[in-house]
Amino acid sequence: METIEIIMKKILVTGCNGQLGRAINQEYGNEVEFINTDVQAGDGVTALDITKVEDVLALVRGKKPDVIINCAAHTAVDLCEQQWDSAYRINAIGPRNLSIAASEVDAKLIHVSTDYVFDGNGSRPYTEFDAPGPNSAYGKTKLEGENFVKAFAGKYFILRTAWLYGDGKNFVKTMLRLSENHDQVTVVDDQVGCPTSALELAKMIHFLEPTENYGLFHAVCEGSCSWADLAEETFKLAGKNTVVERVSTEEYCRRNPGQAPRPAYSILDDYMLKLTSDFRMADWKDALKVYLSGK
Repeated sequence: METIEIIMKKILVTGCNGQLGRAINQEYGNEVEFINTDVQAGDGVTALDITKVEDVLALVRGKKPDVIINCAAHTAVDLCEQQWDSAYRINAIGPRNLSIAASEVDAKLIHVSTDYVFDGNGSRPYTEFDAPGPNSAYGKTKLEGENFVKAFAGKYFILRTAWLYGDGKNFVKTMLRLSENHDQVTVVDDQVGCPTSALELAKMIHFLEPTENYGLFHAVCEGSCSWADLAEETFKLAGKNTVVERVSTEEYCRRNPGQAPRPAYSILDDYMLKLTSDFRMADWKDALKVYLSGK
């Protein structure tokens, strides 16, 4: 009897131990062969420093993935101001290296970017056609990463997301932790954006990845709110009685000096997704409910 060999799609994930990397592994399950990488090796994880082009090329040439999903980033916004070189290497040079390697083996590249590429002074949801103008080191280095992907990758998807939460350190978990021993928490109410579940973003990646619908996409859950709104919704859904003290960014920074600039208006519109497909990300409240229920 003839043996039929099943060849599985190979997907290389950088930053696999982060919130999105974990969500992608969960979303795909056993459907593909994962090449999970992070800065440190571990159980089923290959060590990869994306800032070193020869290391990236060697791994990609050896493994020949069909798809590379870049979840690696220097996301500590305040630290990026103090560690410009490190932020630039990880957020800009890393995507450049991955783009070069992806092109060499004809792999698709999915690169995750951020709402911080905008100045945050808008008055209507940002679309993919609005001009970026980042104010922070984090935003500036992430924008350079986007530019490198456009310059060096042949087949790419750039997904700008925002206010991400999942399996790892995030705002929602911080609020729940604080609620354990605080009757009241102080949260800014004049910064607005789109809370986005890492699992919802993983679903969008899973939808786009097999297609040739390449380009730049905004990738956030539907709807928007302030950080204070998100905290209150989290406490409500989790059955917590913690009170949210709403303060301005100016007041918060006065109490907590040394903060990097945050976008005041950070609402993104998944415009290209709506124009080119029938896929929609969940409403932020529905996605938060699923997240907190552990499903």
